Amino acid sequence: MAQAKKSTFLRNLALFLAILGPGIITGSVDNDAGGITTYSVAGAHYGYSLLWTLIPAFIALVVVQEMNARMGMVTGKGLADLIRENAGVKITFFIFIGLLIADIGNTTTEFAGVAGSMQIFGVSKYIAVPLVAIAVWILVVKGTYGIAEKIFLIFSVFLLSYVVSAIMGKPNWGEIGTSIIHPDIEYNFDYITMVIGLIGTTIAPWMQFYMQSAVIEKGLEIKDYKFTIWDVIIGSIATVVVAFFIVVACASTLHVNGIVKINEAKDAAVALEPFAGTFASQIFAFGLFIASVFSATILPIATAFYVCEAFGFEAGIDKKLKEAPQFYTLFTAILIIAVGIILIPNAPLILISLWSQVLNGALLPVVLLCMMLLINNKEIMGEHTNKLFHNVVGWVTTVILIGLTIALLVSPLL
Repeated sequence: MAQAKKSTFLRNLALFLAILGPGIITGSVDNDAGGITTYSVAGAHYGYSLLWTLIPAFIALVVVQEMNARMGMVTGKGLADLIRENAGVKITFFIFIGLLIADIGNTTTEFAGVAGSMQIFGVSKYIAVPLVAIAVWILVVKGTYGIAEKIFLIFSVFLLSYVVSAIMGKPNWGEIGTSIIHPDIEYNFDYITMVIGLIGTTIAPWMQFYMQSAVIEKGLEIKDYKFTIWDVIIGSIATVVVAFFIVVACASTLHVNGIVKINEAKDAAVALEPFAGTFASQIFAFGLFIASVFSATILPIATAFYVCEAFGFEAGIDKKLKEAPQFYTLFTAILIIAVGIILIPNAPLILISLWSQVLNGALLPVVLLCMMLLINNKEIMGEHTNKLFHNVVGWVTTVILIGLTIALLVSPLL
């Protein structure tokens, strides 16, 4: 009996490890240069008081990613494919033009993270950025999905380096607990904008397309659901844990010393040094470098994948160059444009990052709306449509994001 249980456990563990990947990778990439900047600013400005936002962000992230995985496993089609089939080519075209522009801006921000983190180690951006871009291109164009996924999983583990930076800052764990259990919520414009930024950076439009495409490329089916949901949960936990320790690192060092001016993630790494030491600063910069390279790889892949998928072209890392020329051409073009912008002296990187995030925020409700309609369509999903809990969380997230987007667009006019 004991032997049979052990055999079942080992078999299930082997199946889980084989399926592991899409959820953890998608969640980890969410902690990119833009996300690290947002978490750093939150910690520096507000200390521990915004840590509570990571709880609703975690719930929303798990539910949204689970829906993507389930749609991919049931239909065998990517989100872009399903949107085109059900919304028509015209609507799809306008959604994806917006997403393409936003993702070029996002990829540029990732290479800004590469440049900034390498400056901490005394390496010029004119050396670091082209070398990273070439390495990324070789990995994707010459590698396979299996090789790329293993490298991405290793990158995910390295992101836990932020735990070290946070602990070296000697945080006040009592205050942290109080801030999460009894948060001191403010109702002014700056605080609400920061809350929007923290929740918004946790769920990005491109993630929904990448997650579903990764499930399909890995060949997962609905019979693999119970293992895939754990992959999603672990990935979401990893995302929130990294975000938590970035906020804590900046709150316990920068906030308590009145250092609040942070324009990019590199500024947080530099500012840490006088209060937590050179090693903590370098660990923070190392985490930023890993996160930026990771995201600078995944973002162009995701973008090329969903654009090609939406318009019926072959796509995927496992395809050879001659089998998917449009996919690899678009992937290469996004890399070249992003690198070109970064290498322009005095390029307005903060402005690019800001507007790409605004565009992300405006497009996310549209993507979530499409997802909610698709996953509740019995003709598409059969018996695997949403249960009540998923619909409540999904629709509440969608409605809140639509309201926040309208508020952000209208507030400058008021």
